[in-house]
Amino acid sequence: MERENIRMKVAWICLVVVGVGILLFGVIAVAAPSSADERLMRADGMAATGMGLFGVLIALVPFRRRERWAWLVLWFYPAFWIVHLVGRLPPGKDHVHQVVFIALSIAGLLLPVREFFTRSDDQEDEEQGAA
Repeated sequence: MERENIRMKVAWICLVVVGVGILLFGVIAVAAPSSADERLMRADGMAATGMGLFGVLIALVPFRRRERWAWLVLWFYPAFWIVHLVGRLPPGKDHVHQVVFIALSIAGLLLPVREFFTRSDDQEDEEQGAA
């Protein structure tokens, strides 16, 4: 892998932090459910664990390889947290973590946007040769 620039490094770290936060919430919800309906909380925890794990893996591998599909898929994070904030959904009652996760995920996606949408010289040469 080529040497990462600072924007790309900050971006994937932001996205990994969001994924780890979701992953940890999921593990805690499974291990120690805090609502009256333990089965529902554990099911939500399993879903969050999977979402966090997939997000971390996507940020660490294809996102760092600058695969455009990974950048597009990770827009699920800010959408997810915005819906939770606007709908006043759990986890938590203070919603500060939701604002932090929204900011981190949007920063993580916007900082390297040129990395995903600029054409390399090799791609342009191939397309010109095919025409």
